[in-house]
Amino acid sequence: MRIALVGDRSPSVRSHARIPQILQALREREGLALDAYWIPTPDATDLDGFDGIWVLPGSPYRSEEGAVNAARTARVRGIPFLGTCGGFQHALLEYARGVLGLDVAHAENDPAARDFLLLPLECSLAGHEGLVRLAPGSLVERIMGSPTTVESYSCSYGLNSDYEQRLVDGGLAFTGRADDGTVRAAEIPGHPFFLATLFQPELHGDGSRPHPIITAFATAVSLAKAPVSPV
Repeated sequence: MRIALVGDRSPSVRSHARIPQILQALREREGLALDAYWIPTPDATDLDGFDGIWVLPGSPYRSEEGAVNAARTARVRGIPFLGTCGGFQHALLEYARGVLGLDVAHAENDPAARDFLLLPLECSLAGHEGLVRLAPGSLVERIMGSPTTVESYSCSYGLNSDYEQRLVDGGLAFTGRADDGTVRAAEIPGHPFFLATLFQPELHGDGSRPHPIITAFATAVSLAKAPVSPV
C-alpha cells in the first residue's frame, strides 16, 4: 500500500518526527503496513501510483501548488486522503478554487492577495489542546466513536468564516468544531475517504498508538488497494 506523505520534511516539525513511529505502530498493532514515500511539495505535481495521500503539517510549504495538487488528485481520483493542519488549509483552498471557482488565497502564502479563504486565527492554537465537537453520523464521529474529542494543535491559520456557507452550499461538510463554533474538521460526502483536520492527530499520546483517524485512513487505503474477488 503506497502512500504519499506530502510535506517539506523537517526535524524541527514535531509531527514529522512522529511519522516513523506511527508507521511502525500501524504495522505492529494494526497489521497495516504502509509503504510511505515523503514527497516534497515542489515534487507533488504528479502522484500517479499512490494508494493514499496524506498532506502533513509544516506550512508555509515550499510549493502551495504542490500541496493544492495533492488534495485535488485525491478528490478527483477518489484516492483516500488525510490532510492535517496545513493539509486541512490547503484541502479547503483546493475545494474553493477547484469546485467552486473562487479566486481566494491563503494569507500565509500570499499576504498581498485581495480575498482570503485562510486567515490568521484570532488566537493562535500553536501548542494548545482543545475540545472538538463532532457532527453526528459524520465520518470523523464514526471513527472516534464519540461526539467529542480533545486534540492537539500547532496552527495559526484557519477558515475565513465569510466563506463557510459557500463551501457548505458547494458540497463540503464541516464536521468538527471548537466550542466557539469555528471549523476544525472537514469531509467530502460520498468520497471513499476524504478527511481534513486543523488539529494534528500525529501528536496524539506518545506516538506508540496511532490516533484513530490515522488508523482509519490506513484502513481506507488498504480497502482501496484490496483486489476485487471474481464473481
